[in-house]
This record gives sequence, C-alpha cells and structure tokens, in this order.
Amino acid sequence: MQIITAHTNTDFDALASMVAATLLYPDAVPIIPGNLNPNVKGFLSIHKELFPMITVNEVDLNRVESLVVVDVNRWERLDRMKELKHREDVEVILWDHHMNSGNIRPDWSCQEEMGATVTLMIRHLKSTQIDLTPMQATLLLAGVYEDTGNLTFSGTTAEDVYAAGFLLERGADLSVLNRFLKPLYGEKQKDVLFRMLQTAKRRHVNGYRVCINTQVIEGHVGSLAVVVQMFREILNVEAAFGIFTDKNSKRCVVIGRGDSDGLHIGEILKALGGGGHQGAGSAMIKSGDPEAVEQRIMDAIMGDQQASVRISDLMSFPVVSVSPRTTMRETAMILRERGISGFPVVDEGKLIGMISRRDFRKIRGSKHLDSPVKAFMSTRVLTITLDKSPTEAARLMVKHDVGRLPVVEEEEILGILTRTDAMRYFYDLLPQ
Repeated sequence: MQIITAHTNTDFDALASMVAATLLYPDAVPIIPGNLNPNVKGFLSIHKELFPMITVNEVDLNRVESLVVVDVNRWERLDRMKELKHREDVEVILWDHHMNSGNIRPDWSCQEEMGATVTLMIRHLKSTQIDLTPMQATLLLAGVYEDTGNLTFSGTTAEDVYAAGFLLERGADLSVLNRFLKPLYGEKQKDVLFRMLQTAKRRHVNGYRVCINTQVIEGHVGSLAVVVQMFREILNVEAAFGIFTDKNSKRCVVIGRGDSDGLHIGEILKALGGGGHQGAGSAMIKSGDPEAVEQRIMDAIMGDQQASVRISDLMSFPVVSVSPRTTMRETAMILRERGISGFPVVDEGKLIGMISRRDFRKIRGSKHLDSPVKAFMSTRVLTITLDKSPTEAARLMVKHDVGRLPVVEEEEILGILTRTDAMRYFYDLLPQ
C-alpha cells in the first residue's frame, strides 16, 4: 500500500498538501498525525467527512511499499514512522518547500523554495487538469494563505499568488478561511504573553534587535506560536524566540518568529534539531537547560549572520578624503569631478569629520569658498564596523538622515558605505 503523511502539529499547508497528494496519488491512504494545529483541528471537526483520513494506529506499516511525505524533510517530525526509515523496500516521495537540508533521502522529490508546499502541488494539479471541488479549493487556499501570511510574507512568490487566483477561480470560499485562519488566543495565551513581556530583554546581535525569553508552562497551552508573534510585534524586534519548558519534565519547545530578510528563523532553529521558514520555525528539545538552549540560539544567529552579505561586500574603497585644511573651493571641485555627494575629513590618518554637498548651504558669499573644510564639516560622525549587517547600516542612515557611513576598524578607515550601496543590496542589484 501507499500512504501519505505530514509533520506533527499539522498546519493548514501540511493538511492541504496531504489532500492535494490524495488527488495526485488516488490509491494512497492519508495518515493524519496525532498532534494537530488547533485551527486545523477545528476545521477537521466540521469537515471530517469531506476529507477522510486515518491515524497511524489504523494502518499496518508492514504493508507499506510507498510513503509520500509533504511539508517536512526530517524523519523525527513525522508521527511514528521511524520503522520505515531504514526499510530499503519502501519508496519515499517528498514534496516540500523547506530548502534546509533534512535527513529524509527520497527516491523522488519536488523541493523548491516557495511560500507554501501546496503551491508546488497545485502546479502539478494544473498540469494533470484534475478537477477540484469548491471545498478542496478552499482547503488548498488555506494552505497557501497560512504559510504566506495572506500573501504578505517576504517568502511569498509570484507562483503562490497565481496559485491563489487559480483556487479562487475554482470556487475557494474566503469566508471559510476567515473563520479558521484566525489565531486562537485566550486566557492561557494572554497569561503567557503577559509574563513574557514582564521579563523581556532586548539585545543587539550583529545589528539585529533580538529577544529570547524563557517561560515555564503548566499543562497544555496551545497557540504558543501566536503568543511569540504578538510578543515580537509588541517589542518591535526583528526576531523573537520563546523557550517553553514543561514543569513536569525536562522537555522544552522553542518557537521563533522573525521579520528580517537577513535572518532565517528556520535555519537558526535547525541548529537545535528543528526547522521552519524564513520568518518562522520551531524545535522540540527532549532534555535541555534553557540557558544552554538560549546560548545555542545566539550562536546560531551569529552563524546565520556570518553566512550572509557583510558590510565588506558592499562598501566602496579606497576612500576619497580631504584634510581639514583643504579649502571649500577645492572640495567642491573634487565633489564635482568624482560625482559624489560627500566624503570623510581625515587628519594624520584619523577621521575627524564629514563634508557633504549639504554643508555648502552654510556658505555665505564667495569668500567663504577659500575657508578650510574644518570650518564647515560635520564633526559628529557616525561610523560602522565590518562585522555589522547591511540592515543595521540602513537603520543608522534612516535614523540619523545621513547618506554615507565610514567603515572603520581601530579608527582606521577601510571603506565607505553609501545609501546607494545599501539600496543596491536591498533591491538585489549586487553585481554578479
């Protein structure tokens, strides 16, 4: 027999991908994991007859010859499928939009960077011209919408948008989505969020605002991902991580949420045995000291940063500079000849100021053109170091309304980062 399954804590993308798989593999049996996302659980409680599935306890795994895995690429995130891991007589088919390396080694796979796994499957449903019922289209659209934040997350692709349009054309009901995609937030979640805010500590890690918070949880508390997302938004940090420990065991759950192109939350939590997307991820740790877990998150963030584009990749060098004794007339000529809007003022190798076209507004009369630069330069100079991120550089430029940042190391100017350099990075205009 052939079976289909997805990861535990099944979300709408995973459920929708399982249903899409039943259309692509009509003889396959869908196996629903025992642990479901609360919204998915509520949806299935009403629509169970439309999407019949069985649990792993109801199937004889010895009879399985083919396993279709959707929306996950790690064995440990499947529900009781370990005995199939080492069976060479079982064909494994993988559909996934997570590009982090997993430990499932499929015989065939469709694995591409996409906002949602179900988008990949919709592509194949289109090519096979399989008809969808309005309710099937609605569930598949829920998968697209959930994993793309209603098509607003940075990982959303054009194909996700086209897939949504395709499903709407086939009768997908947005009112059903509005009902079941609402985050579940009650008194338990409110209590956890309140405690997190009371003990919140922001920190800067390589230019990113990050908050890592540990809480002891008594009993079952659902929708902790919603709590972490609200926590991040309230604190206005680019990444927030909740470490939730079980009072009655050593087990802890780590949930991360982010809003920065420079930090990949899923990759960070991969270091803890978990995974996820660009802006969201989680990890289950069977035994771990929260302080050690926090340090591992910090180390992973540092590693994630080091792997990304650095200031040294963007800065211009060598740096054009003038001495404080250079006249404003000579400075104007250099600005015009070089086609730049400003540069550093350096005295005996030390950065002492910045001069820009803006400073020429201070000149009153032509006689001032023969005055030295030091009379008009800005002496409050913002600088940045090589280890900082382009995001931090852009934030400084916006906050202080400056067009360039000298890149320094032990007071020595190594280069200069301009607003144009930063924009080339953010709009993906780096030279190939």
